[in-house]
Amino acid sequence: MVFDIKYMQRCLQLAEYASSFVAPNPMVGAVLVCNDMIIGEGFHQHYGEPHAEPNAINSVSDKSLLSEASLYVNLEPCSYYGKTPPCADLIVRSKIPRVIIGTLDPNPKVAGKGVEILRNAGIEVIVGVMEDECRELNKRFFIFQEQKRPYILLKWAQTFDGFIDKKRKNSNELPLIISNSITKQLTHKMRAENQAILVGTKTVILDNPSLTVRNWSGKSPIRITIDRHGIIPANYNLLDSKVATIIFTEKQKSNQQHLEFVNIGFQNDTLKSIVSEIYARNINSVMVEGGAKLINCFIDAGLWDEANVEISPKEIHNGVAAPIITTQAFSEKTFDGHKWLLYKR
Repeated sequence: MVFDIKYMQRCLQLAEYASSFVAPNPMVGAVLVCNDMIIGEGFHQHYGEPHAEPNAINSVSDKSLLSEASLYVNLEPCSYYGKTPPCADLIVRSKIPRVIIGTLDPNPKVAGKGVEILRNAGIEVIVGVMEDECRELNKRFFIFQEQKRPYILLKWAQTFDGFIDKKRKNSNELPLIISNSITKQLTHKMRAENQAILVGTKTVILDNPSLTVRNWSGKSPIRITIDRHGIIPANYNLLDSKVATIIFTEKQKSNQQHLEFVNIGFQNDTLKSIVSEIYARNINSVMVEGGAKLINCFIDAGLWDEANVEISPKEIHNGVAAPIITTQAFSEKTFDGHKWLLYKR
């Protein structure tokens, strides 16, 4: 079967439009091509709503062209009833003769079954077009399905001489400002792209953070923190019930609207217990934004997939030491004098 890679590239472009809105579902785009012309396209826009394939099919004005068209989609069409009907069945009913797929779906409910439905119906199917790029786009989804845990992204900003903050005793002392206006925006973009954000107790007590998306367009992540002894003041932002929030503790507390208290043991493998509880709540990605002790725990445990480190030209000579990653940076960018390093495990 002849295919053109540019249409799969368009699928990926479409899919990414919904980067903040479909989790824990994957980002998917679909393009219908007839006589080397796009006759319809669509993407999965919001969790629980129609998938990319029906959106693309419904966008075609002349449905008679479907019987001559090729469908490009970056992820295998689903084969089971979830919040929406199976896309593979719809493709068969629409009499689309050719389907080009970027990569198979790792979800055991699909995992080749969508392709099987199509081929059994006599549809020509190609799998593996731009597979690496398709997996990279949905890296959170693939880690969640294949390793049974959320994708873990570490994020911090540090001074040129290796500190993430000055030493502070209480919340009356303002935190050190490290990021510039551009990198603040990029950090909020990352928040919008991940389903949850996690910080430690000390970060909450000293900073009283909101952990919401404000300098970018997108959905605020689920807020997660650790409060073993129940010391976060009731008037703090994380307890305002404005955004879904999970607090891991050993204290018995009643859940409230948008606020869930989860009891775990803090004696052994606390980190793994937290990650397991996050996975059990169908959260496919977590951005760990502080502080240094918590981030170092993830690094020491080898429990991370990606790290983003901002390095400011500022020097303070003394303060809270930044976490350390010994591997080579995967990529490096500079924004107004601030280095932006990406690490992959």
